[in-house]
Amino acid sequence: MILYTGGSFDCLHSGHIHFLMQCRRLVGRDGSVIVSLNTDEFIEEFKGVKPIFNYNERKELLEQCEYVDEVICNIGGADSKPAILQVNPNIIAVGTDWAGKDYYKQMGFTQKWLDDRGIVLVYLPYAAIISTTEIRRRLKG
Repeated sequence: MILYTGGSFDCLHSGHIHFLMQCRRLVGRDGSVIVSLNTDEFIEEFKGVKPIFNYNERKELLEQCEYVDEVICNIGGADSKPAILQVNPNIIAVGTDWAGKDYYKQMGFTQKWLDDRGIVLVYLPYAAIISTTEIRRRLKG
C-alpha cells in the first residue's frame, strides 16, 4: 500500500507530525508514506510568502520523521498529477481542513482521473494544534 500526500511542510510542527502519524496508521508498517514537497518557488507563488525553511531544509526534516518513507519534489507545481504518477499510490491523503475547498481543482485532477488509476482520496482529521501561519504571527511578536 502506497500513500501519497503533498504540501509545503514549512516549520515542521506538531500538526504536521499528527497528520503524518495518521498517514502511517492508515497504511501500516508495511506500507509506504510518500510526501510530495512543494518547491520554494511554488510556495511563494501559491501562498504569497517565501517559506521560512528552504526546500532542502524542509526535505531533511521530513526525511527524519519516523512516519515518512520518502520525500519527492512536487515537480508539477499547481498540477500535482506528474508527482502522483511518479509515486503511483493507492491512496492520496489530505487533511479535513481541505474538505470545504475544491481540492480536486487545487490538485489538478478529477474523480474520474483517480478512479481510472485505482486511487482513493481520503480526508484525515485535521488537528488544529498549530499552523505555520500561527508560528509566523508569533515570530512577528
